[in-house]
Amino acid sequence: MSVESGHYRLGPGDGRLVLRTFRDGLAARAGHDLTIEATRWSGDLTVGADEAPSGLDVRIEMGSLVVREGSGGVKPLTDRDRREIAVIARKVLTADRHPEASFTASGFDRDAGGWQVTGSLTLAGRTRPLRLRIAEPRPEHYQLTASVLQSDFGIKPYTGFMGALRVRDAVDIEAEGALPAPDGAVTADGEAGGAS
Repeated sequence: MSVESGHYRLGPGDGRLVLRTFRDGLAARAGHDLTIEATRWSGDLTVGADEAPSGLDVRIEMGSLVVREGSGGVKPLTDRDRREIAVIARKVLTADRHPEASFTASGFDRDAGGWQVTGSLTLAGRTRPLRLRIAEPRPEHYQLTASVLQSDFGIKPYTGFMGALRVRDAVDIEAEGALPAPDGAVTADGEAGGAS
């Protein structure tokens, strides 16, 4: 990832942030692998004077989760199914008590084609370490991937049919979009200058 230095403010207008869940259990065929989009989120990416990322903060409103797709299953998802699943997801994630999830980066390590980012994720009132990867699939675009274990945050994955159908503990997180124009260049000491 090699982009102009500066502070980048990211959000739904620049790209998508989705969660992907996967079915498991003896009755897995009855369930769906889901793509759930966070429709309200914000990110703040700082790229230093050396064109390397030096800061990343992301916040997600958990009440904004919308089921976009469901693959597999005995029958396709209806609009009603999508609404009901979104309500269940917010309940499982205790969105009423913990309406926001957040990630704060603490380190960036370059790898082939991108960066490995270490930091902390706060979800459902608990904070745990998380590693994610940022790639640049094409110039001025970003692609972020990570995997989260729900149980690490005290979340009990959804089960149905008396436990025969369940959501896998691991949930994939993906974000992809275009980088907006930066607020301003970042000097060697990490301060922004020339913001407009």
